[in-house]
Formats: sequence, C-alpha cells, structure tokens
Amino acid sequence: MDKVRIIIADDDPNLRGLLRKLLSASPDIEIVGIASDGDEAVELCEREAPDVALMDIGMPRMTGIEATRRIRRALPTQVVIWTIYGDDQNVFEAIKAGALGYLLKDSAGEQLINGVLSAARGESPLHPAIAVRVLDEFQRIASLQKAKYDLMSDLTVRETEILKLVATGKRNKEIADQLFLTEKTVKNHITNILFKLQVNSRTEAAIKAIQEGLVKP
Repeated sequence: MDKVRIIIADDDPNLRGLLRKLLSASPDIEIVGIASDGDEAVELCEREAPDVALMDIGMPRMTGIEATRRIRRALPTQVVIWTIYGDDQNVFEAIKAGALGYLLKDSAGEQLINGVLSAARGESPLHPAIAVRVLDEFQRIASLQKAKYDLMSDLTVRETEILKLVATGKRNKEIADQLFLTEKTVKNHITNILFKLQVNSRTEAAIKAIQEGLVKP
C-alpha cells in the first residue's frame, strides 16, 4: 500500500522535531515537507500536493485557519488541525475553512498517527472533547431549523397567503382587495401571523417569509 504523504506546519521548532520523529516512525506515513508558518504551508501543499496537511492554528504570517481555507480551495489535500486551541470559535472556524479533522496537542501519539491515516481515507478525526461539541452544535442547528419550520407550519393556508403578499410589500387595503376580504380581517390575520412567527413587525415577518422561500427577495 502507498504511504500517506503529509506535510507538517507548526511554528514551534521543538514540536516540529517531535512530530517528525513520531510520524516518521510509522511505516504508513511519508513526510514530504515541514513548514514554520501558514504561508509556507500553502506553498508546500501547492508544490508537493500531499494527502494530508497537519496544521497548527497560531502561526505567524498566516494562521492555520486561513492556510486551511486556501489549501482546500485549490487542492484535494485533507487538513487536520493540531493545536492547543480547543475553544468553540477556533474549532468551528477551522471546520468552516475546510478542515477534515481537529486534534488537540494533548492527543496521544497513536491517536495522532491514526488521525492522519484516517484523514487520508476521507474520515474525520476529532479529539473526543471536540467531537462532543461538534455534535452538540449540529444538534443545536438542527433544533433551530426545526423550530423555524414549526413556526411556519403553524400558519393557516390563508395566513400563509397573506404573509406572501405582505412580503411583496402590499398594504392591508391592497391585500384585502386582492383576496376579497375586509381590511379588519386582514389586520386580524397579520396580528396572528406576527404572534405565530414570534416577530414584532411586518418587516420581520416578510424577512422570515423570504428566508423560508415563500417569496423571492
């Protein structure tokens, strides 16, 4: 089986040396380059086209997150973040930038090697503490999306119809004339719509209608 070709990017020379020694001991890994900052990491990836880039975050000239973003835009190289930063902001920024994995520097050597190899297979190596937070975030997003859907699904057919017209900028009288209703009835429907969507104004209701695809902006 071909070896997994990797580059290492870290601004700490001692850690670069330790990583080189640790990963070189694996018969399945070949180190094709070592970078001391994000800019150099991008250049190495463009030149060597490695399977995996093991990337620190806090580096000079260019952060590991920006380097990840540039590498993933241009190359099939998978990026595994290897850092001391385990806060939510760095984790989710790295994932948004295209990082496939996220390991902390307290990870065991075996976990690091397995993480590199699994990333080369297209799998997502995550430090256990990070994995829990990523799953929690996905569940939070899913809950928010479901809540939005539930709010819209509470609207009656008539209320949905009126909301679409509100979102196109029509006034109560125009809506009433078009739907053959009284202005008072339209006003009552809009009051119900605002309550069900948990918004305070017609503008907010219109924005929700656009966001949900009821009307085109």
